[in-house]
Amino acid sequence: MPVVNVVNLEGKPVGEVELSEAVFAATVNPHLLHAAVRWQLAARRAGTHKVKNRGEVRGAGRKLWRQKGTGRARMGSVRSPLWRHGGTVHGPTPRDYSYHLPRKMVTGALCSALSSKLAEGRLTVVDSWALESHRTKSFRQILNGLEEEGRKVLLVAEGENRNLELASRNLEGVRLMHPAELGAYEVLKHERLMLSKEAALRLSKLLAGKSASSGEER
Repeated sequence: MPVVNVVNLEGKPVGEVELSEAVFAATVNPHLLHAAVRWQLAARRAGTHKVKNRGEVRGAGRKLWRQKGTGRARMGSVRSPLWRHGGTVHGPTPRDYSYHLPRKMVTGALCSALSSKLAEGRLTVVDSWALESHRTKSFRQILNGLEEEGRKVLLVAEGENRNLELASRNLEGVRLMHPAELGAYEVLKHERLMLSKEAALRLSKLLAGKSASSGEER
């Protein structure tokens, strides 16, 4: 099992934590990560695109001129798709882009993403996010002390932490999430992943249990 150093808010080591091998030391599957990212992005699409067909555009439905004898092409309405400002044929309509992805693939992709962060040295386990203040400036200094400045950072904390929520929400490139909300896309999108010790143990237990149940179903 992988053993990761635990640091305090000053960046000093205060202990170690043993994480699940199935979650943080799994084989990274690029194809699985690609499928999970596409699934998450598809579910986020608004799908509100819309064009007007010939029954919805403005204009009269009367026949413009008689069928024969004018020398012009026969035409029934100014709302025809052949005319400028007419209706659109086979245009986009509101739809839902989301689709089902097996739970086993979702869990496997998240394990692959977490394992890649640990293998690349971009995962930090913090003993506790117990902040004395909700000031953004103070929290920015804490992050700069923990890691390099200017990186996109994903914070994962267990339970409610009002000071952490207020201090991090105005920082560009910094996002706070609960372990149950975590997905492969969010992990891959941010350069650095920072977990509280409690959140790391929660992910180890939760995802390891899901992986085991998937194996039993097979």
